[in-house]
Amino acid sequence: MTRGITAVVAVLAAIALGMYLGGHPSSLPQPLRDAFVDENTSLQAEATHLIKDNYYHAVSDRKLRDASLRGMVRTLNSRFSHYFNPRQNALFEQATNGEFSGVGMTVVERPRGLLVAGVFDDSPAKQKGIRPGDLIVKVNGRSIAGESSEVATARIKGKEGTYVRLTIKRPGKPARNLRVRRERIRVPAASSRLRRVGGRKLGVLELASFTSGAHAELAREIQRQEKRGAEGFVLDLRANGGGLLEEAVLISSEFVPDGTIVTTKGRKRPKRVFEATGDTVTRKPVVLLVDGGTASASEIVTAALHERLHAPVVGRRTFGKGVFGQIFELSNGGALDLVIGNYYTPEGHNLNRKGIKPDIRASDDLNTKQDEALQRALGALAARIHS
Repeated sequence: MTRGITAVVAVLAAIALGMYLGGHPSSLPQPLRDAFVDENTSLQAEATHLIKDNYYHAVSDRKLRDASLRGMVRTLNSRFSHYFNPRQNALFEQATNGEFSGVGMTVVERPRGLLVAGVFDDSPAKQKGIRPGDLIVKVNGRSIAGESSEVATARIKGKEGTYVRLTIKRPGKPARNLRVRRERIRVPAASSRLRRVGGRKLGVLELASFTSGAHAELAREIQRQEKRGAEGFVLDLRANGGGLLEEAVLISSEFVPDGTIVTTKGRKRPKRVFEATGDTVTRKPVVLLVDGGTASASEIVTAALHERLHAPVVGRRTFGKGVFGQIFELSNGGALDLVIGNYYTPEGHNLNRKGIKPDIRASDDLNTKQDEALQRALGALAARIHS
């Protein structure tokens, strides 16, 4: 009993001594510091204490804590892992809760900002002359260089009817500032049209996103064009940055009858093999149309159809996002967005930082009304049907 009381008294004495010396772990005598403080925690606290006491400008605890967390994530050298401070996390959650609107474009994260990959027809962005290839470097006068695409796009979004100022750079031209009105953007996940090439009826399927239910919309478009006589399809995945993994598997299964679609695996995540569901909608030839904005779930579909059906890939090399992540909420109100695993194609390839190289290179000339890349894809499809 006496020993227990003595131990408690010793602990209280150590705590009191620490408080007396300023309440900082580095001020404790070395034996007590070793006993009560983890070495890494002590070192971090020591650095914080020195900065706060000696730096010539006052620095808040919050700023130092955020910088420490951001620095830890930065050392991972992962372009898809980020730390969101409480304000950024709240902004991101607000922008994705369905109550906010945007300007109508798809973007890809770049070190200097957001690269515009696609612009929706009749959108505020289209009306202001924003086009693919433009680089957004500031939002409301604030640089977004180095900021995650999730947070940067959340800054662009806002309440319907309000305005956002975008600073845009275009190769070979000076930066310009645009004031763009936010609107509710309603774009169907899938759309289609029928084209005639060499007397053949060819269906063009456009997939804008991999949101929940996108596979059902695409299936309806396939069936609609087959009733109109479509002999094959171009699946246009340009400027499609991906979305739900489940939708990628379901959409691939509309073309691939059986076998592996994609495999996932992480250091702390068991290997999972996603097979075709057996719900094939069409067996007709298909050609894939892609570009640098084709990423993630779009690349899963492209690889599955290319490797399982030998479907030709037309366009430009895809983005190369062969990883998946998860958001972990933190006690300070912030969050860690961490990559936790890799995607692998049916043949076992990981596309991260590599992308998918097209079989037929093609680019759309933005200075013409004709879609040159689509024409190349339709030509490849017609040749595939003819053969």
